[in-house]
Parts: sequence; C-alpha cells; structure tokens
Amino acid sequence: METTNQDELLKVKSLKISFYLNQGQVKAVDDVNISISKKSAVGLVGESGCGKTTTALSIVRLLPSPPSKILDGKIIFQGSDLLNLSEKELRKIRGKEISIVFQDPMTFLNPVLRVNDQIGEIIKEHQDIEKDDLKNKILKLLDQVGIPSPSDVINYYPHQLSGGMRQRVLIAMALSCNPSLVIMDEPTTALDVTIQRQILELIKGLIKDYEMSVLLITHDLGVVAEICDYVYIMYAGRIVEEADVFTIFESAEHPYTKGLLSSALSIEEHKKELIGLAGNVPDLINPPSGCKYHPRCSHMKEICRLEEPPLIELETGHYVRCWSE
Repeated sequence: METTNQDELLKVKSLKISFYLNQGQVKAVDDVNISISKKSAVGLVGESGCGKTTTALSIVRLLPSPPSKILDGKIIFQGSDLLNLSEKELRKIRGKEISIVFQDPMTFLNPVLRVNDQIGEIIKEHQDIEKDDLKNKILKLLDQVGIPSPSDVINYYPHQLSGGMRQRVLIAMALSCNPSLVIMDEPTTALDVTIQRQILELIKGLIKDYEMSVLLITHDLGVVAEICDYVYIMYAGRIVEEADVFTIFESAEHPYTKGLLSSALSIEEHKKELIGLAGNVPDLINPPSGCKYHPRCSHMKEICRLEEPPLIELETGHYVRCWSE
C-alpha cells in the first residue's frame, strides 16, 4: 500500500476520524489509505453513510469540530501534511491548489450574490488581478464549462439558473485558480439523466484540458466507469476493495463490490433483473463484530462474525478485505 511514486499528488495515510455524539462515538473513517497520482481520476465509491464525504472534507479540513475529530493519520499533498498546517497556510491551498464541487449547488452558492461576484471572490482571494482581466477570466471560465451567453449569465443570481447551470457555475468556481486537485462530491446526483450526461462529458474534457487530478465521491459505478482510472470501494468507514477501474468491473472480488455492480443501472447493457443490496449500512456507534459487511453477505463464514479481515493483495494493484478470498 505504501508508495514512493514521484507522480503521487496526494496520499491519505492511516486516516481515522470519529464523531462524538450524545449517543456515542461514530468511527466514520477507520484506517483509510488513498493515493491519487498527478493527472488521474480516482473514485471513492459506497452507499450513503459509508464515510466517503467525511474522507473528502477532511482533506481540506472542512469537517465541523466538534463533533468530529481526526484521531490519527496523515494527508500528504505535494510533500506537506495538510493536517499540520495552520489555518492561514491551509487557506493558500484550499480553493487554489485543491478545490471542491459539491452535489447541491443551491446550498453552496450565495443566493444574494451574482455569478460574477461569486467566481470573482475566489480569484481575488488567490490572485492579484485587474478588474477588466478578472471579468474576462470569468467569462472565459463560464464559456469553458459550457454556459451559453456568459456575458448575460455573469449578472444572474443562482435562482435564475437551472440545476445544470448552477452545477456548471460551481465547476467554474472550482477551476478558477487552476487547481492541481478537484474533489467532486456526487456532482451529478441532483440532476436529471440528460444533464448528468452533459456534466460527465464536461468533467472528462476538463480533466484533459486542465491536466488536473480528480477525486470523485459517488455511489454510482456508472459515473466511475465514465471518468475514473482507479477505484476505492468504501464500506462502514473502511476500504474493502481497490483496483484500477477495469479490474473492478471485470474481476471484482468483494461481495459488496459485486452487489454494487449488480444493482447499478446501465444504458450500455440490458439486465433482465436488477438485484438490490440486501440490508442497510450498519450503525457505526454499535457496529457488528468481525467483518462489518457480514450481516448483509450471502457468502458469510463463521470467521466473518469473529474477526475483521485484513486488506490483502490478490494481484498487483488489486486489494480486497474479505475472508472468502
């Protein structure tokens, strides 16, 4: 799992995060390791509540504290541990070197500011730029993310835009300072299927044009197939399988990964029957013993109840956490 790859942009090492609630301690992220290379797209996949967004927000330290607390681990970005930086040092990176596109634009766009002001605010935070140059840059960004009539849209408020247009504005904001890494948290979830396809094609083109890396947070393996080079499957706060995208789709080994693949809709392949995942994500205040997936697993053995399996390498670059393997 440890690498000394010079092309490595970000490495999350042994990350542990808990939330301390009145009901008890939630181990939201439990010893997670993730590596993202330069100019690559990495997927972090799992159901709601598995720890994906918590992991993503920890990278730029946007988790609420309290109730959250990072108990252990490192987040190495371009050689520096982000967890050791001061808030002032981190602000130079957040929004400039690392940016985020959230799934609900109306939550993260200011309803009383025009598009021009919202994008301009980020650029002015990190760059010394003249007023005319700033406007031209914003117009260019809006054009690059496929917004028609940028000279009109620049003066719009968020409520005057469609859901797809708002998501494009968020992407323009994320790209405004030419970041090395963009974290995309379910960027197409709230959109209809036609707009989803447009946004996915946009993201694929931008990855190539901007030569940036992407961490894609999603529950949708169809989106992963479109964009990602490498995939981490997350369940109940832990990585249960990881491999390149082709291996995940052709040779998945963990029962949870197989379940996600069986329950995924595809326009490329007709399925006579869509097989849903049985059960629910466990309560992480009182998680099950042994393998946390065993209450939902049709391949469960006695050892699965008693001991949590280690993450083992099946073949080069393909890791799985499962006793049946």
